Amino acid sequence: MKPVVIIGAVAAGMSAASVIKRELPDQEVYVFGKEAYISYGA
Repeated sequence: MKPVVIIGAVAAGMSAASVIKRELPDQEVYVFGKEAYISYGA
């Protein structure tokens, strides 16, 4: 399976990465962003 690349580490990008990893735990997901900090929600 090809890796998934997400551009943007703010809320929408991290949400998309979370959904992918939840549905496909073995899927490689790479998130790239210019932000100093990634979006984080506890």
